[in-house]
Amino acid sequence: RKAVRTGNGRASLMVKNLGNGKRVCSLNPKAQRSLASNTKIFTTVTALGKLGKRHKMVTKVFSVGETKNGVLDGDLYLRGAGDPSLGTPAFLGAYLGGGGSSIDRLAAGVRGRGIKRVTGRVYADDSVFDRRRGVADSGFATSPYIGPLSGLSINAGFTNASLNRFSNDPAKLAAKSLVRSLGRSGVKVGKGIGLRKTPGPNRRLAARLPSPDMSWMSRVTNVNSNNFFAEMLIKHIGAEKGKAGTTAAGARVVRQYSKSRFDAVVRPLDGSGLTFGNRSSAGDIVKLLNRTRGTNFDREFTDSLAVAGRSGTLAQRMRGSDAEGRCRAKTGTLTGVSALSGYCFNRSGRKYAFSILMNNVSDTTAARAAQDRIAAIIARL
Repeated sequence: RKAVRTGNGRASLMVKNLGNGKRVCSLNPKAQRSLASNTKIFTTVTALGKLGKRHKMVTKVFSVGETKNGVLDGDLYLRGAGDPSLGTPAFLGAYLGGGGSSIDRLAAGVRGRGIKRVTGRVYADDSVFDRRRGVADSGFATSPYIGPLSGLSINAGFTNASLNRFSNDPAKLAAKSLVRSLGRSGVKVGKGIGLRKTPGPNRRLAARLPSPDMSWMSRVTNVNSNNFFAEMLIKHIGAEKGKAGTTAAGARVVRQYSKSRFDAVVRPLDGSGLTFGNRSSAGDIVKLLNRTRGTNFDREFTDSLAVAGRSGTLAQRMRGSDAEGRCRAKTGTLTGVSALSGYCFNRSGRKYAFSILMNNVSDTTAARAAQDRIAAIIARL
């Protein structure tokens, strides 16, 4: 309790023994606090639980028109499914360690259908999501901390290899990338690109590209606290399990699922935590962490959290302490906010869930050091 007051003016703390269900320590456990990136805990748990850990997003290419002797007398439609991992091979190699969905596989699929030339255009269809590029924190415009959100995006919306410029229209950028990839595959496109919703009648599936599953998506989101993935996930949750592919619709699903499945109260405004108004309490986070252990995705969720002193946002923290290699957690940082929530798996065999939410933070370095001390204490219990 003394440590959790360090560097901040409003703390919420809960530590629970998962073996016997007993509360070990708490301070203001029911107090609502700004979550920062601890919001991603709720987003990824909902994605794993509501969509399923093996669920994938499928980007598709449709042909509209007649194909004779390798010539499509018509157009191709690239229909997005909100896959945040769609990219060029070079980008995926540099940005995602070679994982993700390669646009070249879609081009190869079109070529595999026997199409060698397209007389018309490649149209981009991003209609699975709304066209708001950001969240409340950026006035729903593109945020430099996220990138432009779109139902059809490539290379996380970046337009260049140095990753310092975003596209104004990610869907059109994806269509341009497909045209280039088709050209390398030996498929010529006659009239460039456009933006249009895929027509219902007279379309034929020319290629499909499933994304990595939700287990992989959750790891990318949580280990390195990837804001773009988190925001694309919450819109996808809204499109699949809510009323629309919007941040608001996804947030409603997250709120309802957290309450009905885990009895955990959260007020999400986005998927990543960049908006200050995302709120919950340490007690509710520990409820969710505790009850997630009884689900069919408990291992996948736990594996999505960074390991103290070893990986992601915790790679440089808690090294040499009892927490190193034994605690897995999600960090959270905004101006005036610092958070750390997760699990400790101790040498003794005991397992603990903990949540540390600090608001009115005056000294981020001191706050993080206090969190690390608390995790080390828990790891010794």
